[in-house]
Amino acid sequence: MKEPTDNEVRRCPKCGKTEEQVKRGLNRSGTRRCMCKECNIRYTIDPKTREYPEETKTLALKLLVSGMSSNAIGQVLEMNHQNAHRWAKKRASEK
Repeated sequence: MKEPTDNEVRRCPKCGKTEEQVKRGLNRSGTRRCMCKECNIRYTIDPKTREYPEETKTLALKLLVSGMSSNAIGQVLEMNHQNAHRWAKKRASEK
């Protein structure tokens, strides 16, 4: 698979132009920041998501229903133990 070049990736989300896109450092997570000289907007190229996959959520809920403690679920899935409770509460309110 061909890796995209730097110019192919840099596209302004506001005006859509690929010309005159300037590198402007990194954000806190280490992802490249750019600025469009045309509309003066700063944006992140391919920002990292901060969300767990749906499979992890489903597995945590199954473990919680089966009687596993939230602390154990947090250790097994390497996440905060309160996530499973939040997900269970959200699913219960949806039904």
